[in-house]
Amino acid sequence: MNITVNGEITVCNEGATLLDLILRLGLSPEKIVVERNRDIVPAGTFAETALQDGDTLELLQFVGGG
Repeated sequence: MNITVNGEITVCNEGATLLDLILRLGLSPEKIVVERNRDIVPAGTFAETALQDGDTLELLQFVGGG
């Protein structure tokens, strides 16, 4: 299935969850904010949020510094 992640088409397996995608991208779920189809996804639900063909995701990662 095809989803859009930060403006780029990405292919995911059927049944993949948001957590699967985050880990596949090498990101830390504790440092990510996700918007799915214009709605914020609570971090505690990443593992149970099944991705659907055509989803549009924006992933924002917290970065420390000063």
